[in-house]
Amino acid sequence: MRLVAGVDEAGRGPLAGPVVAAAVILDPASPIEGLADSKKLTARRREALAEAIRESSLVWAVATASVEEIDELNILHASMLAMRRALEALAPQAEHALIDGNRCPVGLRCTAEAIVGGDARVEAISAASILAKVVRDEEMLRLHEEYPEYEFARHKGYPTAAHLDALERHGPSVCHRQSFAPVRRARAAFLRDR
Repeated sequence: MRLVAGVDEAGRGPLAGPVVAAAVILDPASPIEGLADSKKLTARRREALAEAIRESSLVWAVATASVEEIDELNILHASMLAMRRALEALAPQAEHALIDGNRCPVGLRCTAEAIVGGDARVEAISAASILAKVVRDEEMLRLHEEYPEYEFARHKGYPTAAHLDALERHGPSVCHRQSFAPVRRARAAFLRDR
């Protein structure tokens, strides 16, 4: 059997927190019912499916690129880095990777193909999408405990009106992506108003 991994990331759009990628090699002998694009599922359903993915897959791995790496590389390259790290963490290694999106990370140890909309079309990518989203949401809940003034538990770092308002009132934290324009603007406004 050829080991084919689905790969996806979560967290390209938020203003805070890491970008998280997952790689999953499903077990054809243990199908998982209900796999779909993580964005189409409720949080409760994602969590239940993430548990099934961890238990039933042949192998899975999750990796991140930090806020510092996002600011240094840009979000696209940081996402590619997280995907490559997730694939490299698989043991056994994948022989082929199906990557959600229109490009593949460079320097992979296996062949790869990009599939636009893959998180809705390929079960292994759906599984990776779910795992990445669940792990990233858990990290944002942890950051909420550390920085409750930003209400990360509510919006997971996405640029909602409440998050932008908190950014202007408190200024950016160390877990904010300093290279993102709304964060730069909020920092400037915060410093100007001091």
